[in-house]
Amino acid sequence: MKELKMLAIDLGASSGRGIVGCFDGEKITLRENHRFSNDPVIVNGRMYWDILRIFHEIKQSITKTVLEGDDVSTIGIDTWGVDYALLDKNGRMLANPVHYRDTRTDGIIEEVAKSLPLSELYAKCGLQCIKFNTIFQLAADKADDPEIFERADRMLNIPDLLNYFLTGNKANEYTILSTGGFLDAVTRDYAFELTDKLGIPRSLFGKVVKPGNRVGKLLPQVLEETGKTDAEVINVASHDTASAVLAVPTQEDDFIFISSGTWSLMGTELKQPLINDLSEKLNFANEGGVDGTIRFLKNIMGLWLIQESRRQWRREGNEYSFAQMETWAKESRPFRSFINPDDASFATPGNMPERIREYCRRTGQPVPETVGEVVRCIYESLALKYRYTVESINRLMGKDAKVIHVVGGGTKDKFLSQMTADACGIPVAAGPEEATAVGNLMMQAIACGAVADVKEARRIIAASFELKKYEPTPERTAWDEAYARFCALN
Repeated sequence: MKELKMLAIDLGASSGRGIVGCFDGEKITLRENHRFSNDPVIVNGRMYWDILRIFHEIKQSITKTVLEGDDVSTIGIDTWGVDYALLDKNGRMLANPVHYRDTRTDGIIEEVAKSLPLSELYAKCGLQCIKFNTIFQLAADKADDPEIFERADRMLNIPDLLNYFLTGNKANEYTILSTGGFLDAVTRDYAFELTDKLGIPRSLFGKVVKPGNRVGKLLPQVLEETGKTDAEVINVASHDTASAVLAVPTQEDDFIFISSGTWSLMGTELKQPLINDLSEKLNFANEGGVDGTIRFLKNIMGLWLIQESRRQWRREGNEYSFAQMETWAKESRPFRSFINPDDASFATPGNMPERIREYCRRTGQPVPETVGEVVRCIYESLALKYRYTVESINRLMGKDAKVIHVVGGGTKDKFLSQMTADACGIPVAAGPEEATAVGNLMMQAIACGAVADVKEARRIIAASFELKKYEPTPERTAWDEAYARFCALN
């Protein structure tokens, strides 16, 4: 077959990339053509995404495909979940999208619960109850600025918004909508009985489209800036975790994954949602995947803890590389102190090392002082949280997991991958590192008819990238003792 070239725009919470994928019929190769920082902007106490700058950078990536002669056939965009913009009747943004870490949703869950019982919300949508879910953000916006809702005509999540900027066509893609808290997990359509109770207009929500939908060609004014290309924009699995799970390189139907990056999204893939009293108690989410699958998972505070600690040390004038921090962590005493990675005190930007020290003081543990001690505390706590989550999944599924697939940027943290195998007592298969972009590209290839289905895509991915396997150490006593102490904290 003729080589198929595609462009994946992969937007994370701290950076974005344009990645050209080349598929020759057997393997896919990647080449990054553009990278940029994605920095939130705080204005008058509100944290926004700089969406127009992001759009500018996307056009720069498309321009480079034209200048470098890549002749891409399709373009797909994936981003983080939950965030959105509101458009007026003329299709113009009413305000910059607000960052999910903004404080406007503090206390909103309790306010929503007065009109919409949280048990009813979970029974219908099956989502982990987190204050930044889209339904809670919409409720906060309506309370804070009701005039916007009077002018709003449509809501678009971030990847759908950027697709609209490129093509002029509005589409609400399933996997990104499924992070919001207003999709019926069974029917995969809007649960308007929920949004009605909060006074959120039904007219904001467009028809739900599935991954593989063709959005359209680039607008003439976009082509004036980027240069001539006949590329068509495709709705990929536009929630980045959905794309990452598509890239899990396995032929098994039964597996556990960790999409490891700023967040650790840990779970398994199901054919149907799993919503019951135990899943609600354990706070598991049922999010949309490709081919009608459900990503049954937990949102765990992931490498954000490392990233934010590093930013604090940089603010103090110390520029440490990730390799240095890992080396110092290895040299530090094991199992000294732990944190609950999902404690609310770690959710917002700030002095993360000091917050970790304060948590340890509050819980009567030795206080990590050095860089290595702080990083080791984070790594061990994440590995133990993964064990807790594996045991929860085993309990819900009624069977024991045999392997954990770690995909995404966190695969570079070899020390954490080994700790995960040791803590959980089962092998870890790590890779591909660029899982989100790979899943994005393979969905484009499926939409183009170059790849038959997800199973074939996963076979191609396994053949295209080197994977690393980590076996658990046979000695379990130290990890078992650490796990007992960890559970006692939570």
